[in-house]
Order: sequence, then structure tokens, then C-alpha cells
Amino acid sequence: MTQYLEIGKIVNTHGIKGEVKVIPLTDDPTRFEDLDTVLIEKNNSLTKMEIQNVKYFKSFVILKFEGISDMNTAETLKDLFIKIDRKDAVKLPEGSYFVFDILNSEVFEENGNRLGILTDILETGSNDVYVVKNETGREILIPALKSVVKEISIEKKTMIVTLPEGLVDDEI
Repeated sequence: MTQYLEIGKIVNTHGIKGEVKVIPLTDDPTRFEDLDTVLIEKNNSLTKMEIQNVKYFKSFVILKFEGISDMNTAETLKDLFIKIDRKDAVKLPEGSYFVFDILNSEVFEENGNRLGILTDILETGSNDVYVVKNETGREILIPALKSVVKEISIEKKTMIVTLPEGLVDDEI
């Protein structure tokens, strides 16, 4: 299981006082307000950074870190990822999962028939849709509904589903 979660990517500086512009990689960008510290990954090493201030500009989060007080120093953080320890992650409701925890899971029908690997998750208005690709490259779109997805094991990286009638046409 992933120890650290990516919650943002620093894409540029903001102003001349050492602030950075961050693309949030989380469903709730306001979650940065609940964090005192984050980890910045550079050269496969994590550095703990203290957050001084959080504000918003368009679709970006603007962060000010302790010890970064000018644009040139802030520039050294460009293109780096902001991470947090899994223990600091937002607590998800029962039956909800982080996308990265279920991506690349093997997907099986209840009878044991292997359907393929979960390669993507499409967000639609009503429910997510799991994109499962088999060995031949054929994709199956499976609705992420409790009536369809029977079991998910993050530890085993597996998912058990019951396909709705007519979802897969074996003649194509």
C-alpha cells in the first residue's frame, strides 16, 4: 500500500514573496487549510515543509512555506509534488476508496472469470465507471455501483463484480 499520497503539484511561483502555485490533486482543495506540514519530494527524497499560509487563485492553491521568502527560492520547488503521509489523509466513508488504491487491481466475476485490470476510473455525473482492460486490449466499462461491485481488496489488489445483463457482448 502506498505510504505517501500526492495531493498537489507545484507548477510555478506566485508573486515575489516566495509563494508557489499548486495544482491540487485532491477532490477537496480546501484540505490544504487543515495541514500544518507537507512533504516535498525532490531527487527521491522527502523534505518536511511547514505551511504558513493558504489562499486560492482561480483553480490553483497558493501556498506560502516557512523559510521560503523570495521568488528565486520558490522557483526551486517548481514541478515538485506535495505529499502527505497516509495517516494524515482525509478519512473516507465506508465503501469509498482512494483512486490510486484500486487502480491496477485485477477484476474478476463472482464465478472466478478474470475480466482484466482496472486501468482508469471515469467520473460521471451519477456514478464512477471503472475501465477494465483484458489481455487482448478490449475494454469493459463497469458502473461503480454497490449492486455491481461486490468486493474490493486493497491488500490483494482485487475486485469482484457481478456484471449486469447485456453489459458484455461476447460476439464482438
